[in-house]
Amino acid sequence: MKVLIIEDERHAVSRLKTLIGETMPEAEVDGGLDSVSVALSWLKHNPAPDLIFCDIQLADGLSFEIFEKVEVKSPIIFTTAYDQYAIRAFKLNSLDYLLKPIDPKEFKAAVEKFRQMKSVPQLDMSLLKSLLHQETKEFKTRFLVKFGEKIQSIPALEVSFFFSEERVTFLQHQSGRKYVLDYALDQLEGILDPKQFFRLNRKYIAAIESIAEIHTYSNSRLKIRLKDCADNDILVSREKVGALKEWLDG
Repeated sequence: MKVLIIEDERHAVSRLKTLIGETMPEAEVDGGLDSVSVALSWLKHNPAPDLIFCDIQLADGLSFEIFEKVEVKSPIIFTTAYDQYAIRAFKLNSLDYLLKPIDPKEFKAAVEKFRQMKSVPQLDMSLLKSLLHQETKEFKTRFLVKFGEKIQSIPALEVSFFFSEERVTFLQHQSGRKYVLDYALDQLEGILDPKQFFRLNRKYIAAIESIAEIHTYSNSRLKIRLKDCADNDILVSREKVGALKEWLDG
């Protein structure tokens, strides 16, 4: 079985190769091809692969351009960092779609879907572009907070972390000040930029700059120390360790 990877992020290529090796040991992997032009050349001069893993945003443009310029009869699993709304949009078009960082269980489910597929879905590029444009939302960039009698607007880029304590959610600023927020952590997780923030556990969502130290812990978990945080026992579960490492390496 021939599998092609079209992806311009080095760590994402490595991650895909690892998952393919674990889930599809019989596969011969080619790639990653890091641009539209390189992918076009490869597809024009090589037999069609059995399966393609393809990022949407490549070094020189959207991968949609590839499939507009060359007929591709291979099934495609898109991999990208677009949010959950875009995932629903892509699945409506009978394509599978994996959100980065890729969860091993989701990856296995996508591969199983591929193995059971009896016919290759027909790509509708105009529909895909339309869905992506309509369904991809903007992330929250500012938070309105109250401090004494004052109301202040805090840029998301100045937030160190969010945390929950006794059913109250707090925003901690880079200055060390903390503010009460009218959001639950579950709500915040859906409106924050996943490149900037990561949900460490049920109590904490941290900005990448706020992570001071990472230590290995029992049962394959990690212990995190955040800057200006009194909690020294912030644990990341074994299931989230891989995603955290990929986020930090991004």
